[in-house]
Amino acid sequence: MPMLRDVVRKVAAKNAGPFQVTVDVFCGSPEAFARVAPALETDTVAALFGVDPAALRRFDIPDLHVVKFSMPRPVVQGSRFDRDMHGAQFATLLEELVI
Repeated sequence: MPMLRDVVRKVAAKNAGPFQVTVDVFCGSPEAFARVAPALETDTVAALFGVDPAALRRFDIPDLHVVKFSMPRPVVQGSRFDRDMHGAQFATLLEELVI
């Protein structure tokens, strides 16, 4: 079974303010989007990130071939407990998901 990174063009994570992180899955084509969107189950992604499924927001954008997830950061950005100021580690976790 392939990992997500083998099927899509790019997975990127970024801050959405000090309290949120956004992870974008750029599929690159309608075919990749059609394959990836149903395979990225919201409950599976929430478990991967360790967040409550009710707190994970998902946006499917078929015209751009993108699946976007937004969630609360585990700690406030810049706090002394923040180990990932930009949320980049979330992208790596998702890239390694077997689909």
